[in-house]
Amino acid sequence: MARKPREFEIGGFYHIVKRAVDGQKIFRNSQDSSRFIFGLEFFSCKEPINLWNILGRSKGTRGVSDTPRVERLNRKRAQGRAPIVEVHAFALMPNHFHLILREIIPGGISLFMQRMSGYSRYFNEQYKRSGVLFESRFKAVHIKDNIQLNNTFVYVHTNPVALWEEGWKSFEVKNPQAALQKLGEFSQSSYMDYTAEPKFSFLTTKFFFDFYGNKNKCRTAIEDWVRFKAKKTELGPECIE
Repeated sequence: MARKPREFEIGGFYHIVKRAVDGQKIFRNSQDSSRFIFGLEFFSCKEPINLWNILGRSKGTRGVSDTPRVERLNRKRAQGRAPIVEVHAFALMPNHFHLILREIIPGGISLFMQRMSGYSRYFNEQYKRSGVLFESRFKAVHIKDNIQLNNTFVYVHTNPVALWEEGWKSFEVKNPQAALQKLGEFSQSSYMDYTAEPKFSFLTTKFFFDFYGNKNKCRTAIEDWVRFKAKKTELGPECIE
């Protein structure tokens, strides 16, 4: 029996999580994460796009033109495109990913996530595998108030700390300063766009800058949460585990 399509509130913010089957690693190198991030950029607009034609690995691959890839990317970016969803934040983990999305047209998030599932095709062809890559359905939590907005924002951006601090989920951060330094070196999230120089032009950052007041206060919110976790308190934000 087909599942009923989910409805998302226009203007609503959602914390999206999707995990790989059997906990397998889905981002094995920088090429994988770059391919996924290109999807975040180009699939968030109404006009259909074929990433194979833009990101072809070699001349003639899948009908790719002889034009250099960077030039193809820049041409596509220069075109006026109508957004279907706002991408506010993201973090890629080895076997899953986190997004903060805002629904701006009816069905926008559903269409965007459907397009993002094309990463499975890329991954299967890249690593000569077959079968499903992700669990059947992405999780979506409606962010309903300012407390939840803050909690989700800091949760998404500090999630990668678990890669370096084994006790992250148990509030046992041994070296918060080192964890923050590594966050600043982590290239697979929107952390730097909110705390330093912007990296990803497709992100909608103005909302959270206004929400916190400025970039410095965005940084403070994230840093405070890492240091708070180091105090071994049992309190934590409402989030998806």
